[in-house]
Amino acid sequence: MKRESDGVFAPRSSLWGAEWSASEVVRLLEPLVVDARRERVLAVIGDRIGSVTVLMDAPHDPHNGAAVLRSCDAFGVPVVHVVPRREAFLVAGSVAKGTERWVDVVEHPNAESAIGALESAGYELVATHPKGELEPEDLRALPRVCLVLGNEHEGISEALSRAARRSVKIPMRGFVESLNVSVSAAILLRAATLNRSGDLPAEARELAYARALFHSVGRASEILQAARRLP
Repeated sequence: MKRESDGVFAPRSSLWGAEWSASEVVRLLEPLVVDARRERVLAVIGDRIGSVTVLMDAPHDPHNGAAVLRSCDAFGVPVVHVVPRREAFLVAGSVAKGTERWVDVVEHPNAESAIGALESAGYELVATHPKGELEPEDLRALPRVCLVLGNEHEGISEALSRAARRSVKIPMRGFVESLNVSVSAAILLRAATLNRSGDLPAEARELAYARALFHSVGRASEILQAARRLP
């Protein structure tokens, strides 16, 4: 299968460089945004759920990657983790529809690095598996959960399978035995985020707000550069 994409997705990094803090970006750009847009951005950020995240293991299809990002944005999940393994993580912009601007992608060099980072942050890794002992509605009871999504052809790596103490299945009634990875992600994200309230800490909310303002204000980079030259 030929991989086609609008480009390589850049891992999250500061849009404005080290010269500016998030609070300074907010101070400079907030007055340039109309009230309705500002209220919409703040409402979305207030509903973001940091206690749920996704780990994609060696994703191959850029359309699947983009669809997972869209689902994360739709259900309020602000961060996606990726272990690229053999090939770069690509996102089809025609599918993502701009949601790659609102969801952070954290790339890990290997499975062990991802496991260490996620477990240190208090996440329980839950693998997706046709014979999992959990059902989607069970996910909402887990305080901090990371859904592990496998490669479209090879599934989940052995290292990640060992690290995930539990697995979740999606009950099905038809003849098919599995669903596309992006469809599975949407179903499980809906279940995992149901009835959870926004829980981002203040620092993360401020950073998200600064980034949203940066994307909302035309020529934001030039505005910040001009402000840097002021005495």
